[in-house]
Amino acid sequence: MKLHVSIGPNPRVVKMFLAEKGLEMPFVTVDLMGGENRQAPYNVSVNPAGQTPALELDDGGCLTEITAICEYLEERQPSPPLIGTTAEERAATRMWTRRVDIKVCEPMANGFRYAEGLPLFEGRMRCLPEAAPGLKAVAKDGEEWLEGQFKGPWIAGKRFTLADILLFAFLDFGTQVGQPLDPGFGKLGDWFDRVKARPSAAASA
Repeated sequence: MKLHVSIGPNPRVVKMFLAEKGLEMPFVTVDLMGGENRQAPYNVSVNPAGQTPALELDDGGCLTEITAICEYLEERQPSPPLIGTTAEERAATRMWTRRVDIKVCEPMANGFRYAEGLPLFEGRMRCLPEAAPGLKAVAKDGEEWLEGQFKGPWIAGKRFTLADILLFAFLDFGTQVGQPLDPGFGKLGDWFDRVKARPSAAASA
């Protein structure tokens, strides 16, 4: 297997997941800035959606979408569990991963694409610059909601999971594109520092 990666938080999620699992595989770097992901052969034989990451399997098939890739890797190597070992644990991880994605990651990413990232993305996808401030506000609302729900020490409770990896990758990205975590969110700030101290955070940067 090999993983097609580029800059950005989405590939980092899978790279950090791999590091937590202790899995190694070759990385193929895709030139996102140069638009390689939107051209053949990448958008023909690897991912027709023109996005990264993409996991190329030994049989030549490709898996895309970060949650699908991580689910596959968890099935291939269940230990250490990052999604869960029981139906209840897996459901809880998927629930929190989905919440994090909808409430924070998606609006944050599009807030960036429609504002700071507009010169890069406006020729590649439909962009709505007028929506950028609202989307950034939605992402912050999501962070505030998570702050209020946080029981700790991790997003899903006592287990470090895919939900933590996903949120960390995007919040760390946010600090680089004008959407830093509000210092008033103390629980999330402490959580962020705990995740950042994990070896996988540095290994995936």
